[in-house]
Amino acid sequence: MTISSSTLLHGGNVRANGIRQHYQRYGGKGRPVVLVPGITSPAVTWGFVAETLGRHFDTYVLDVRGRGLSESSDALDYGLDACAADVGAFAEKLDLDGYALVGHSMGARIGIRTARRHPRGLERMVLIDPPVSGPGRRAYPAQLNWYIDSIRLMREGAGFEALRPFSPTWTDAQLRLRSEWLHTCNERAIVATYDGFHQDDIHADLKQLDLPTLLMVAGRGDVIRAADLEEMQQLMPAMQVAHVPNAGHMIPWDDEPGFYRAFGDFLGVPIQGDDHARQ
Repeated sequence: MTISSSTLLHGGNVRANGIRQHYQRYGGKGRPVVLVPGITSPAVTWGFVAETLGRHFDTYVLDVRGRGLSESSDALDYGLDACAADVGAFAEKLDLDGYALVGHSMGARIGIRTARRHPRGLERMVLIDPPVSGPGRRAYPAQLNWYIDSIRLMREGAGFEALRPFSPTWTDAQLRLRSEWLHTCNERAIVATYDGFHQDDIHADLKQLDLPTLLMVAGRGDVIRAADLEEMQQLMPAMQVAHVPNAGHMIPWDDEPGFYRAFGDFLGVPIQGDDHARQ
């Protein structure tokens, strides 16, 4: 995408829920959409998706606390409840009435907790391959050291090639962007989120929700299996489900066109996008 056609409007900061929250805004027109990335994904790494969403919606991509340019410290609470309260406070601060929350992985779990405890202004939700681990459940398939080792390498100043063993199918451009920003991920925040994957019961939240919800499932991620999907559908019978069979957990990196098709018209209009992620 050329600079002249970019939908990026600006980056910014707001103080909400007692912390400084950084975001990037794209498009500026249409339904408000708040995009909440995964465990080690600062907002900028989802820019290629936000560029496309920005053609259709007023899109805000958040730096979750402890990532990117949002507030980070050794004393900050990085638990699921705090992150969900951040989203609710962010939407209220910007007066995003009738917004849709699009969350990937950790961001999807944050979305679920936000919908249950801070639903003001939230109209619909897209859950992109959320971890279904929790108390007494199958462990999340990725190992904690996968995240921590890569963060430490980037914090020490290693080049982007050092990330290739962690993400062998990614392009040089994808690895360069990740290597530039990964050092901003607070290690304590990552550990807290990972522990929360196994301690927080999002299934108890799901059965309390009645807002329109789309669940997007990666065909090659091993995060959501058939039995997991069946249980989630029992908890939320009205939930729509879309499969992206040729993608792993990082769906838009693996199959960007399939990722946009999976939305259908759930957000109000079909999403038309070019394939940027593989370039």
